[in-house]
Amino acid sequence: MRLLPLLLLALGASSCREDLSDLPALGTLERDRLELVAEADEPVLEVAVREGDRVESGALLVRQGGGRVGAQADRARGARDEARARLDELAHGPRVEQLAEARAQLAGAEGALRTASHELERAEQLAQADSASRARLDQARMSFDGARAARDAARARLSALETGSRSEEIARGMGALEAAEAMLSEAELRRQRLEVRAPRSGIVDALPYEPGERPAPGATVVVLVADGAPWARVHVPEPLRTRLRPGTRARIRIDGYAEPFEGRLRSVSHEPAFTPYFALTQRDRSRLSYLAEVDVTSPEALELPAGIPVEVTFDLEGAASEARSEPQASGVPRPEARSEPQASGVPRPEARSEPQASGVPRPEARSEPQASGGTGLEH
Repeated sequence: MRLLPLLLLALGASSCREDLSDLPALGTLERDRLELVAEADEPVLEVAVREGDRVESGALLVRQGGGRVGAQADRARGARDEARARLDELAHGPRVEQLAEARAQLAGAEGALRTASHELERAEQLAQADSASRARLDQARMSFDGARAARDAARARLSALETGSRSEEIARGMGALEAAEAMLSEAELRRQRLEVRAPRSGIVDALPYEPGERPAPGATVVVLVADGAPWARVHVPEPLRTRLRPGTRARIRIDGYAEPFEGRLRSVSHEPAFTPYFALTQRDRSRLSYLAEVDVTSPEALELPAGIPVEVTFDLEGAASEARSEPQASGVPRPEARSEPQASGVPRPEARSEPQASGVPRPEARSEPQASGGTGLEH
C-alpha cells in the first residue's frame, strides 16, 4: 500500500513530461543590427543624424576627412594616365621625328666608320714601312671596331622604329593599364566610403564618435537598427529539441498584448548552451537549452521594439503531422506495408508449435509435481 502513492506520482510526472506542447521557450525580441565601420583613420568632419532618427537607404550618416585617402587616389590617377599614354604610344608607333633622328644617327655612324677605316689603312701602311709604332696601329684598329659597332647599333635602332611595336609589348602595356585602373578604382572606393551612408532604411541606434574625433580603421561609427519584421531569439528546452524543425509554427506572447503573434521557426542550434552535454545525467540533460531564432510573421509586429522579453510556444502536433506526411508524399511506404514479409512465406509467430511436436513437453505438463505435492499437503 505504501508503493501505490509513489507509483501514481511517477505516472503523473511521466505524463506531464510527455505533454510538451505548453513548454515555453523564453528569450527576447530582436531586430537586424547593422554596425557601419570607418574606412580609414581620418577625422570625423560631420555627423548628419542623431540617435533615434529614422533614415532611408542611402542617407548620409557620418562624413570623414579625405586628406590621405585623397592623395592616394590622385597618385593612382596619375599612374593610370601614364600607363594609358604608354599604351597609346605603343599602338601608334614611332613619330616621324623619331624616324628622322634615327636615320641621321645612322648616317653619322656610317661616316665615322669610313673615317676610322681610312685611319686604319694609313696606320697599317706606316707600320709596314716602320714609320709608325705598333701602339698607333692598335689604336687605329680599336677606333675602327668602335665605329663599326656604333653603325650597327644605329642601323638596328632604325629598323626597330620602322618595324613598330610587337604584340607582346602592346599586351604588356594593356596589362599595366588595367593594373593602374584597378588601383585607381580601389582608391576611389575608399574615398567614397569616407561618407558613411545607410545601406538599409532603419533607426539610428548609436553614434559612438563626435566631430573631430579620429576613429581607427574598422571601428564602428554608426549602429543602425534595420526596418522590417522582428524575430525572437529564444532558448529551447532540451525536451523540445527533437520535436522541432525549421518551419514549425509558433506563437509568440509579449507582455501587454492579449493575443499571441504568429511566427515560424527559422533555425535552431545543434550545440547546447551548457557543455559537456555527454557527461550529464538524465536530470541534468533536461536543463540544457538550444539557441533558436523565430521569425514573427504577424503584420502587427512590425512596430514592436527590440529587446523586450517574449515567450514562445510551438505547434508540435503540426510539426509531427508534417514530418509524417513528408515520407508518404515522397513515395516511402506507410508503416502498414510491413506485412510483406508474411506474404513472402515467412511463418507467423503461431508457427512455433513445431518444437512441441518433436517431443518437448508443453508448460501444462508441469502440473504433475503439483498434484503429488498437493496430495501430501492434504494428507
